[in-house]
Amino acid sequence: MEDTRVEVYETPAKLKIKPYEHHVKYYETDQMGIVHHSNYIRFMEEARMDLMEQMGCSYKAMEDAEIISPVISVACEYKSMTRFSETLVIETKISYYNGVKLGVSYRMTDKETGELRALAKSEHCFLNNSGKPISLKRSYPEIDTKFFELVDED
Repeated sequence: MEDTRVEVYETPAKLKIKPYEHHVKYYETDQMGIVHHSNYIRFMEEARMDLMEQMGCSYKAMEDAEIISPVISVACEYKSMTRFSETLVIETKISYYNGVKLGVSYRMTDKETGELRALAKSEHCFLNNSGKPISLKRSYPEIDTKFFELVDED
């Protein structure tokens, strides 16, 4: 039988996720000097990868274990403009998780002013390298536990 264990490093029982910060680059802006809307989706991915690192289960470790997690859906509500050289603070929360699907919510604010820039959500599933759906609960209980510990049902 194939060993499906994934190297997961320990995290404190009451893990407090630190917000991810992204310093806006010039190439991420449009002709008006405002962050192009498509870049917020990239920022969400960066923040999600950071969240997983903080959980003690990097995306790299999951890929090494032949688990992929494609995006099923994404939504972003733009509240105010972000400009070149500003720093976005991106708070991430796991809004739901059921072993097969994962929902992540994002709150993006300006670091200096605290002004809300965007609210967003993404949904993901878990597949093996052949593209078949898998249940982390059954196949990777150590990862399953990490996600369940961080579900924030607010």
